[in-house]
Amino acid sequence: MGRIGDGDIHAAFVEFRAKESDKCLSAQCIYCQSIRAKNTSRQRSHLLECPAYLNAMKEHNPDNAILHEAVNGTPTQTTPAKTPKKRDLDTMVNGFQGNTSSASHSFPIPKPQLERDFQMSVQLNPKISVGPGIWGQRNWVSFISGHWNGRFGKGTVVPGGQDSQLIAPDLSTHIDANYLLQTHDHPPAFIAIKMDGWRVGPRDILEKLEDPSQIDEVDPKTYSFRVNVHMETGDARYLHLNTGMWVASGVRRGTEVVYDAYRVI
Repeated sequence: MGRIGDGDIHAAFVEFRAKESDKCLSAQCIYCQSIRAKNTSRQRSHLLECPAYLNAMKEHNPDNAILHEAVNGTPTQTTPAKTPKKRDLDTMVNGFQGNTSSASHSFPIPKPQLERDFQMSVQLNPKISVGPGIWGQRNWVSFISGHWNGRFGKGTVVPGGQDSQLIAPDLSTHIDANYLLQTHDHPPAFIAIKMDGWRVGPRDILEKLEDPSQIDEVDPKTYSFRVNVHMETGDARYLHLNTGMWVASGVRRGTEVVYDAYRVI
């Protein structure tokens, strides 16, 4: 049977293997991120002197046995915990083998960066109101034409794409748009683009965006128009686009929408 408070100790640490070749597990305190060899006695000693852990216990679990021992020198007498099932015991001894935390200790996880990749401008037809549905007001906007240019090429937007918009009660607009790009190559390549995201902001600003006579007066900084971008093509010259990730910022200008797209790298 373990000592009083051993359950609290195990709950305060994440166990992992720093390297696959390591025979022993390491343990990281989830309160201060300190790392040490997996050893219950040493982990207990650490928690008894860990300000972050003790402060958290004072606020959220004042009956904690480790906290009581740190303050009074002896742990509280609590009801012994039930013997863990074999599966739980194996996890406590060997660690959760599916936990990827070990990789994060051996190899720093890269931080995503944004790189401006292309701009697209599209002329819009007047919106068509589909009417109120079970999810909200649905509008249908089709595209007349457009053009695009960027790091990977340039070309035109093929007429006939569409944006199926869902308008929330506060006028926030969910964007679900499909475009077809044509490159200026000979012969041209065709690239399908799908965008989904939200245009949100103060209600009075969103009302102006729906009014053709006021839309050009709206400062883009007063609302947020952000979308995820996905591309698909079968053209061998542009296959690298199939596995890319982009986010874009949009603005409305009269009957035109303009996007600046940033590749996630």
